[in-house]
This record gives sequence, structure tokens and C-alpha cells, in this order.
Amino acid sequence: MKIHEYQGKEILRQFGVPTPRGIACFTVDEAVTAARELGGAVWVVKAQIHAGGRGKGGGVKVAHSHEEVRAAAQQILGMHLVTHQTGPGGQLVRRLLVEEGAQIAREFYLGMVVDRESQRVALLASSEGGMEIEEVAKVSPDRIHTLRIDPLAGLMADEAAEVARRIGIPDASIAGAVQVLQGLYRAFVEKDAMLAEINPLVLTADGSTLALDAKFNFDSNALYRHPEITAYRDLDEEDPAEVEASRFDLSYISLDGDIACLVNGAGLAMATMDIIKLYGGNPANFLDVGGGASREKVTEAFKLMLKNPNLRAILVNIFGGIMKCDVIAEGIVAAVREVHLSVPLVVRLEGTNVELGKKILAESGLPIISGSDMADAAQKAVAAARSE
Repeated sequence: MKIHEYQGKEILRQFGVPTPRGIACFTVDEAVTAARELGGAVWVVKAQIHAGGRGKGGGVKVAHSHEEVRAAAQQILGMHLVTHQTGPGGQLVRRLLVEEGAQIAREFYLGMVVDRESQRVALLASSEGGMEIEEVAKVSPDRIHTLRIDPLAGLMADEAAEVARRIGIPDASIAGAVQVLQGLYRAFVEKDAMLAEINPLVLTADGSTLALDAKFNFDSNALYRHPEITAYRDLDEEDPAEVEASRFDLSYISLDGDIACLVNGAGLAMATMDIIKLYGGNPANFLDVGGGASREKVTEAFKLMLKNPNLRAILVNIFGGIMKCDVIAEGIVAAVREVHLSVPLVVRLEGTNVELGKKILAESGLPIISGSDMADAAQKAVAAARSE
């Protein structure tokens, strides 16, 4: 789950990380009022969407008067902001963050992710703040310093100080940097984050450290422990189909292909998408119905797939273990009859009660194409999509 920058900064402040003062706004008038409340002579007006690269796309403006704040808010609110993370269609801007300006002397990058190989939180730090970390890794990998943190000890002050020195933070500002690093780590662990970034962390003219941006992604499987994080969820920033899927406990991700996939198990779902690509097709989605899907759940999954206007075929690939093939077959038949399916449907069943499942499909009278194995089913789905 992703959250907005201003929400991320609220979390950082809870853990002692200094940030600029700012106010979230939903209208132009609110933006101007926020600037007046903040005071000062310089403000930054920022689009709030779940994507990076907002500045390059025109979603961040510096204003030197209340009139300029109004003009920036009018320009940004309602725009379809296109960045390297939104795709060509962009993302509609519905929220703004108006912040006080900062006197920036230097910029740095801080990030934390879970390193699965070492099974530790990895701290990434660089002197190249304000840039995309992927670009830094490509052009100047030697400027990224990595520390894998001992989960029992946590991020120690001397470790944080050494990282700060490596990225060029002067001695007079080390204490402030240690406070930021340790606060970021505590926020990452205590809030069950998957990704946390401050880009940039800045040194101001007086040597203070300040988190000028904040990005958090959280482990959705841990949200039951964090109702305060769940409250940050912005459904407007999420794919409507994925939001709908979550209501029925379906794992669904939209893709740009035309062959929909309904599978039980994430590994099998990935393999199904791979084999569709292998035979020249393009998967339209990742859809895992789980190990114990009911008829109702399968029906909702079909409804979800059929909302894709580019859909040309559906491939159902089920390996029955906990989920029995006869149950999934009954669900498929019920779903097809309810949704009035208008695209070819290929079904491959294997596992528990497979013969009974195949019998149910065969006797349904529905135009269901049977696949003998994964390869056969994938080839038939690709051929069906091409013939549409």
C-alpha cells in the first residue's frame, strides 16, 4: 500500500525526523489560505499522487507570493500529471501539499528496503540526492552506500554516523543526520514498511537536516496491525479494478495485454503469464483466486476480467489441491452463465477431482475450450485471442 508525501511526513515527524511545515489542500482557495497560515516569503506547491518524478512533470512549483501560490495551485490541481511512474495517461491530481520554502545547501538520498538475501533491512544512502536512485545506480554506483542492519541491535548511532560521513555530511551536521537515519529505521520497522525513502534529505544553510520529501510503501499483509496506516489509503490513486478485487479477497493486478488469466496460486499465476508470453500472447492481468475460492468468488473474478475493454480471450489454469477441480468447474459454469461470456474461454484443470471437474465442464453445454496441459491451454488461448 502506498501513501502520499504529506502523510509520509506525518509519520516521519512521529519518529523525530524534521520536515518542512506544510498543509494538505484540496482546493485552490485552501492552498492560498495554507500559504498565509505558514507565513514566510517562499512556498512550494506540490502535487500529491502516488508516483515519483512529479517535479519533472510540472507537478512542483515554487511561489514567491500568494498570487503565485494561487496560480500554481490552479495549474496543478486537476491536471493529468505524467511521470516515468504513471504511464502515458498520467494521474489526475486531486490533492496538493503547500510547504514553507527551505534554504537548501546540499541534497542527499536515503532509502530503506527489505533485502531478502540477507533477511535484513538494507539502508541505502547517497550524496546524489534529488535524483532517481535507479539513475544513480546506473551512472555512479560507487556513490551508493549500503548497510544491512542487524535486526536485533537495530541501527546503531555509530553506524548511522559512519553512513552520514560516507555520503559527505559534514561533522557539524552528523548528529542531525543520525537522528534522521535512526528515526527512518524505527518508522520502517514499527510501521511494517516495504520501502521508505527521503529524497532529498537536505542540509539547510544553517547546517540543519530536513526531510524535503517522503515516500512509504507498506506491507499490505500487515495492515491489520496498523489501522492508522489503513486510514491513509487513497482509493482514487488505485486501479478501480484492483480496489474491486480487494473487496472479494482476490489478488488482482491489471496489465496491458488481451488474454485474461484466472489462476489459483501466485506462483502458478506467474508461470501462466510467462507461458502466454512464450507462445506470443500478452496477459491482461494477474489474478489469483486463492486456495479456497467459492462459486461466488469465481463469478466475481469473471466479472472483473470482463471489465477490460481490450479482452479477447480468458485462460483459466487451475491446479486442484485445497481447491477441488469439481468446485472450480461448478464456479466456472455458474459464472459463464451469469456474465453471458462473449470471448473465448480456455480451461485447464489438474489435481484433486480433475475428472469430475472436466465432466462438469463437458456436460455444461457451454462453448468452453479444454486444455490438456499448460502448454496446450496457453497455445489455444493465444490462438483464440488472435482469431477474435
